[in-house]
Amino acid sequence: MELRNLGTSGLLVSTVGLGCNNFGGRIDLDASRKVVHKALDLGITLFDTADIYGNRGGSETCLGAILGDRRKDIVLASKFGMAMDDVGVKRGGARRYIMAAVEDSLTRLKTDWLDLYQLHEKDARTPIEETLRALDDLVRQGKVRYVGCSNLPAWEVAEAEWTARQQHLERFVSCQDEYSLLVRGIERDIMPAAQRYGLGILPYFPLASGLLTGKYRRNAEMPAGARLTTTQRLADRYMTDANWAIVEKLADFCARRGKTMLELSFSWLIRQPQVSSVIAGATRPEQLEQNIAAVAWDLGADDMAEIDRITKK
Repeated sequence: MELRNLGTSGLLVSTVGLGCNNFGGRIDLDASRKVVHKALDLGITLFDTADIYGNRGGSETCLGAILGDRRKDIVLASKFGMAMDDVGVKRGGARRYIMAAVEDSLTRLKTDWLDLYQLHEKDARTPIEETLRALDDLVRQGKVRYVGCSNLPAWEVAEAEWTARQQHLERFVSCQDEYSLLVRGIERDIMPAAQRYGLGILPYFPLASGLLTGKYRRNAEMPAGARLTTTQRLADRYMTDANWAIVEKLADFCARRGKTMLELSFSWLIRQPQVSSVIAGATRPEQLEQNIAAVAWDLGADDMAEIDRITKK
């Protein structure tokens, strides 16, 4: 497994990361254990979770029960900021909440520290300086090693960088955002900001919730139990006429080269500027082997240009 620096930080992460959003939700503890053990065997070192995953706490609880002594062998990343209650109190980037949220996450994960702690979404109610000062304190206390952000607009990424520099605070080292052959919006502003400030990009939903796996066909029967089959809001979002047209052209591109859509999706992402690791979830151990093998396609300049012609909207 290839390791890369997360942006310009010293933190090394595997080029394929394990998204742990299925744990404690779509799959139970035993199934999660099989996936985690397989990931460890394959050399995956980046395990990405969040406090809200698994119906608010389930994912972190599963990881805490599974990792044991192997916790020290991985880069454990979690997130805070999205609603952990129904009344809007346990959420956001305020100091008071962050200090409580990190303790809850550490307890569920059965660890003393997080390698990467990420603000999960923008908090319009809290100045970014307050959030950064709280995170800076956590780093100084040894409870967090590095800090990052997710789903922030580019202007706030820039503001956070400027604030950290001016106030001599820990700066974000990464941005975790949706990025795939079908969703390329971060190339407009997040990617240039990441390049300017040396931030590592951690793409999530690299397969557009499964539409880029090749198992779906337009106007055909949907595969039983698949994410887009069971989650209508995702199907409505991704299964548009425009996306189907792109997917069909990409399928032809792969067929002419004897490759799969999975190989194309992962290999294309890992060759994008600033991308440090591709975060991919799994519900079965064999999916991890496929994900790792998928980054090996050495796409040439002509291939990349043709992909751009197909996918840029």
